[in-house]
Amino acid sequence: MDINTKYLKKNAFRVTKKRGITASRIRVPGGHMDAKFLSLIQEIADKYGDGTIHITTRQGFEVPGIDMKDIPEVNKLLQPIIEGLGINQEVPGEGYTAAGTRNIAACIGNRVCPFANYDTSAFAKKIEEAIFPNDLHFKVALTGCPNDCLKVRMHDFGIIGMTEPQYDAYRCIGCQACVNNCKSRATGALRFENFKVVRDHDKCIGCGECVGKCPTGAWSRSEEKYYRLAIMGRSGKKNPRLAEDFIVWVDEASILKIILNTYDFVAEYIDKEAPGGKEHIGYIIDRTGFQEYKKWALKDVKLGPKAVLKDNIYWSGVRY
Repeated sequence: MDINTKYLKKNAFRVTKKRGITASRIRVPGGHMDAKFLSLIQEIADKYGDGTIHITTRQGFEVPGIDMKDIPEVNKLLQPIIEGLGINQEVPGEGYTAAGTRNIAACIGNRVCPFANYDTSAFAKKIEEAIFPNDLHFKVALTGCPNDCLKVRMHDFGIIGMTEPQYDAYRCIGCQACVNNCKSRATGALRFENFKVVRDHDKCIGCGECVGKCPTGAWSRSEEKYYRLAIMGRSGKKNPRLAEDFIVWVDEASILKIILNTYDFVAEYIDKEAPGGKEHIGYIIDRTGFQEYKKWALKDVKLGPKAVLKDNIYWSGVRY
């Protein structure tokens, strides 16, 4: 049996250990979907797979045990899921049309979690619409607060929710619950002076812990949404490392533009002779230099007045 593995992977099916058998990889942007789609995934698994489903580390689903000759039928069953989740398609009815950009992962966000500073799933969907389909290998993850439940610092782009806490002194009763909580759970950015709380903006990481701890509502989250953008974390063989901060107190529109600019940067500098035509973004930046990447990433980006941009980034990690 002749197998076009390039087509197979591009159509979001996996090459498996058993010849002629594949697995369908199903995207769920932001890890959030209507429960009704689960029955459709079960139908694919029962009718064409081996009756099992694997939940991937990127919050998607993988249905193993599919005969390659059944790929067109599986793609037909995937269509209502793809449409229901609003995933871009080049040819409707023929499944996914890209293999590179991975499913965008997100923590549960402020729809549910009291610590989250923004709607992670909604932002993930915006990024999905902007960057998929694409064959370049990017990993993007979002987390609602600096607790980083999703481990976004292990991705190419880690988006961490922030808030600029707003203080209403007239509501404050001087209990210092926020001060003590910030000292024990965050960075000690609050102090008590003249019977009122003072916030050190330079120390504040925008976690919002003070908001949840105040018994009288003296602290509230800012109406404006801010983020910490950490870049170029990775696992792998050569040099696994955590992402480092690129911009702090950055806005949503700037993040979207930086990600899109990075696709242009990779298209320009990727090693065409790399195995499988793939080269990780971080290794391209290591090769070309951070300052060159920074020039591309910030093209036509208008950062807000509060944004703090790093002059340089020095990644470390484990080196083999």
